[in-house]
Amino acid sequence: MKKLTLCFLACCFSTFLFAQDAETTTTDESEVEITEEMIAEYQAAMDSIEQSFTYERGTITLSKGGTDYATLTVPEGYKYLDPEQTEYVLTELWGNPSSGMGMGMLFPEDMSPVSQDLTFGVEIDYADEGYIEDDEAASLDYDDLLSQMQSDAKEANEFRVEQGYQPIQIVGWAAPPFYDAASKKLHWAKELKFGEDDVNTLNYNIRILGRQGYINLNAIGNIDVLPVFEKDVDEILASVNFVAGQTYADFNPDIDRVAAYGIGGLIAGKVLAKAGFFALLAKFWKLILLGIAGAFMAIKRMIFGSGDTPA
Repeated sequence: MKKLTLCFLACCFSTFLFAQDAETTTTDESEVEITEEMIAEYQAAMDSIEQSFTYERGTITLSKGGTDYATLTVPEGYKYLDPEQTEYVLTELWGNPSSGMGMGMLFPEDMSPVSQDLTFGVEIDYADEGYIEDDEAASLDYDDLLSQMQSDAKEANEFRVEQGYQPIQIVGWAAPPFYDAASKKLHWAKELKFGEDDVNTLNYNIRILGRQGYINLNAIGNIDVLPVFEKDVDEILASVNFVAGQTYADFNPDIDRVAAYGIGGLIAGKVLAKAGFFALLAKFWKLILLGIAGAFMAIKRMIFGSGDTPA
């Protein structure tokens, strides 16, 4: 059923790209007529995918590589999808290259990976980068840091374009960096422009520092999502905490590795940029949340017209 569903969706997306009107579409090879049978199959495919997901709520143990690192108390208004299902969503459904198993995703309670009105989700992962020293945090000039990041993005764009990705412009802070030294939690948001897109992209970053690395929580949607996410960010920050033995306070300088960068490098993504991060940023779902979610709506309009979806 999975392969059939994906093939059908691929057909829908291909058909949409060459759409001429709401009833008949033309591609380079053939003419495709939208029939009631196709409409029924499309709805059945969406229902089948959604019904295949098992969401969790309550307290979740976040593990990677057989090690328990943290707990997640799923915030009110959200639901959690486990790592295996998240990998399926990111690669099979959304067409991203696999970057290894993460720690799952959070979705708003009333949305799913195949929601036609999907606006954002929060991907969760762990980075084994070492202990991040935070003594520079209070003295950082975030305006200077932003200028460095914008310069790095420009330099990386040549490689991005060579690899077939759109260039990225960092427009500015959507929310300036804030570091809570007591909880060892850092968050900030960038406003990004992909290519010639009319609507800019929001990339909201949360980093929770631990003994040997940090938990990533990354949310991407269009820039209009910012006030919605900011309303929930405090609760999301409070929802993730390292377990005993993995906390920042558990760091042992005699046996634990110190990261090659501090808070500024973590925000600027210097190491990630060198590893091709900007070239692979599409993995953080630009194509899905802003593309495929839009495509779902376009396909819906193409199949059903401008009125309401039939019951």
